[in-house]
Amino acid sequence: MSAICQVTGRKPGFGNQVSHSHKRTKRRWDPNVQRRHYWLPSEGRRITLTVSAKGIKTIDRKGIEAVVAQLRRNGVRV
Repeated sequence: MSAICQVTGRKPGFGNQVSHSHKRTKRRWDPNVQRRHYWLPSEGRRITLTVSAKGIKTIDRKGIEAVVAQLRRNGVRV
């Protein structure tokens, strides 16, 4: 599963991990991405989205129908 949110577009952040001796090594910060199933009443079926925690809040606020419509306008296959 890729670490990219389908709703908000959040991706991993990259940077350095700095140790106590100030030695730097590369690391990445992954977003809190989860696979969630949502019922789409207009089509009478379930859809599976890969969403971050902020994406889940966005779906709760706008509604799944509006979010799916926005995804389809952006060219995402749902």
